[in-house]
Amino acid sequence: MKILDLLQALFWRDIQLALRRQSDVVAVVFFFIVTVSLFPLAIGSSPTLMRAIGPGVLWVGALLSTMLSLTRVFASDFADGTLEQILLSPLPLSLVVGVKILAHWIVSGLPLIILAPLLALQFDIQAKEISILTISLLLGTPLLSLIGGIGAALTLGIRGSGVLVAVLVLPLYIPVLIFGAGAVTASMNGMDPKGALSLLGALLVLAVAFAPIAIATSLRMALD
Repeated sequence: MKILDLLQALFWRDIQLALRRQSDVVAVVFFFIVTVSLFPLAIGSSPTLMRAIGPGVLWVGALLSTMLSLTRVFASDFADGTLEQILLSPLPLSLVVGVKILAHWIVSGLPLIILAPLLALQFDIQAKEISILTISLLLGTPLLSLIGGIGAALTLGIRGSGVLVAVLVLPLYIPVLIFGAGAVTASMNGMDPKGALSLLGALLVLAVAFAPIAIATSLRMALD
């Protein structure tokens, strides 16, 4: 079987396993909806205030929701010995990591992108800014998964890894949060959002190139 076929089989396996754990997927979506929706209830219904805080609230909600599922990216494969078998296989580990991160993003990141435009309406965000928000999430959420994958690999097998992952990845998430929310805010203020979106795209390209290598190295260290 060709390497491409093996990677495709691994991808669909991860998707199916994630869908079997529907509670995990629902928890991510539910947390995002609740976190974002509580702010209008707590702060008030002033349209000006809602528009001002909306991009930041939506991005913080997406960031925190993505973190909920980070520890499970490699944990089940580590527990049942699948990771050891993958290391012994002819598959390049960095490609395997890339496939697993892609599956994680589809299950935990893509639903947030679909829901974000609907949730943005309660902040009185206009159609143009909603489109900018969607683009920024399309660029930013894969970046969150790639950065989070490094933290998940570094803490693999450690008790209480969820807290450690948060400590490791939150500082690295700050530029993504700034550029993602900043693109929408810039558009609201009549400025060009392309600069922030370009920086997000550049960060994503760098992460796609180097994060799988860093994750693969961390996984080898965890299994030694």
